[in-house]
Amino acid sequence: MRPHRTEQSALLPHLQTVTGPLPHHAVTGPVLAHEHLVLDLDRAGDRAAVLDAERHGPAVVTELTQLREEYGLGLVVELTCRGMGRDAPALARVSRAAGVPVVAATGWYYEPFHTPDVVGSSVEHLTGVLVREVTDGIAGTDVRPGVIGEVGSHGEQPSEPEVRVLRAAARAAVTTGLSVATHAHLGRGGAAQLDVLTREGLPPERISIGHQDLLDDPRVHRELAASGAYVAFDTVGKEGYQSDATRLRLLLALLEAGHADRALLSCDVSRHGYLRTEGGQGYGHLFTGFLPALRSAGADDDLLDLLLRRNPLRFLTGGAEPPPGPHAPLPAETTP
Repeated sequence: MRPHRTEQSALLPHLQTVTGPLPHHAVTGPVLAHEHLVLDLDRAGDRAAVLDAERHGPAVVTELTQLREEYGLGLVVELTCRGMGRDAPALARVSRAAGVPVVAATGWYYEPFHTPDVVGSSVEHLTGVLVREVTDGIAGTDVRPGVIGEVGSHGEQPSEPEVRVLRAAARAAVTTGLSVATHAHLGRGGAAQLDVLTREGLPPERISIGHQDLLDDPRVHRELAASGAYVAFDTVGKEGYQSDATRLRLLLALLEAGHADRALLSCDVSRHGYLRTEGGQGYGHLFTGFLPALRSAGADDDLLDLLLRRNPLRFLTGGAEPPPGPHAPLPAETTP
């Protein structure tokens, strides 16, 4: 693995969580880099793509608490943004109840979920909306976003409204010092997203391109990582979209190409059926299913700490290097 590259962007002195500022060195355990704790993406009326704060909140708290106790879970990056059923007060309640810091987000998802204020709005107006949330709080609360995301597009090229949203996200990130996490639908269009974001002056090391484990193209992953952007393998356990065996192969290819310092991992729990109480894999599948297989493939404690803690913290802060670890128990190899 090559040495970490030197990054030139301004560094944030702390993480902004739903319960207040947190020094990045205070996070001593693994980070879930892309999750949802409260969510409403229902468009079919079946209420499947929902994580309701009242109905499902207790199960979410239980899972996060167990992960903190068993694996030292140190932080959850919660990427539910505008138009996705975001609930800032509920996130603060979940964070306090589970004893796990949570970073909230602002931005707009991909076009089918855009809120009415996107229609016809200029990039300047949209930028102002995001900057005000970062500086003043979400929807009249004192909960401030600590990341911009998951800003979305679908297809190889973003639509015109998606371009405006991406440009606004980049400008808001440059203004506030936050980083940007994207939703590349089914893993496609990451290079185009990166181009739009960087053209607005946002350094690649403050960008995470989402859902790349759904794209079976190691060349694209290498090119994104070589640019300095983070490559998110963030749908671990969603076997209906991609097998974990394929995810592992793609991740190992990226690591072998020398880009271990650019990979992010998470499960992207995005419907209540994924919760363990409903028979799903839960937020912990990364620890109980995927990481043991990664360790069996040769990953040691230092590599796991890099992937799970140092990379996401470096992404969130714009490049501040966390102290070395590991500090928390990590999964052992899969028993033969």
